[in-house]
Amino acid sequence: MTPFARKRLTRIALNAAGLLVFLFAVFPVYWMVSTSFKANDQIFTTDFIPFPTHFTVEHVDRVLSEGVAGNSIWLYMRNSAIVALGTVLIGAALALLAATAIARFTFRGRTSFLILLLIVQMIPAEALLIPLFLNVKRLGLYDQLLGLIVINVGLTLPFGIWMLRTFVAAVPRSLEEAAWIDGASRMTTFWRVLFPLVAPGLVATSIFSFITAWNELIFALILMSDSSGYTMPVALQFFFGQRGTDWGAIMAGSTMMTIPVVAFFLVVQRRMVSGLVAGAVKG
Repeated sequence: MTPFARKRLTRIALNAAGLLVFLFAVFPVYWMVSTSFKANDQIFTTDFIPFPTHFTVEHVDRVLSEGVAGNSIWLYMRNSAIVALGTVLIGAALALLAATAIARFTFRGRTSFLILLLIVQMIPAEALLIPLFLNVKRLGLYDQLLGLIVINVGLTLPFGIWMLRTFVAAVPRSLEEAAWIDGASRMTTFWRVLFPLVAPGLVATSIFSFITAWNELIFALILMSDSSGYTMPVALQFFFGQRGTDWGAIMAGSTMMTIPVVAFFLVVQRRMVSGLVAGAVKG
């Protein structure tokens, strides 16, 4: 076999492997969306039905019109959006400042702090449920969306600091020194030079924080006693009952829940691409 043929065969094998991974990842999403538009007789069957032969919006209409637990589904979507966006904004700001301090300054206990971040990430969130619950009660944030935001910020902050620390450390100090020589202050250098260059890492951190806060279930269930404060993951639990499971409504609600995540990614991914070169050009 010639080197050209071997290279071509390797490329075909890699493309085939990539296609299989793509299909494996996309198939559950496709099945969720297709099931939300299937009639009940096609959902509860042992036959393999890849496409709904009788297209129906019954499940979507029922979720939108009847709501969940006496409240509109849009209320739960709004609560999830408030918690997720609040987590992204607060967590991204704190992670960026902490990562800059760790990467740019030398202080006592820096290594211990980084090790502590790793230890916190290794602890399951369920193990922190009782102490976090008591702290939220003590702060008067029980049954409030702000309490969920604080919890989610704490859960996503270690990952954000570690990721952004790598991006900040990769920015050459010479760019900042050149800005200082030109008369720029530290704050101006931070916003005009450093911030655009670490924007891709900030976007990646924001996506992780948004998805984590959007899908969080345990704390949203424990810290909320009033159904009007539930988020979408908690609302979907009401479709599981003692007499059966309404899979059509669950799939319809899950499809609606997926749309904001996709929309958020499409909005911020442009910032990721533009931030790759913006800082170097402006600096």
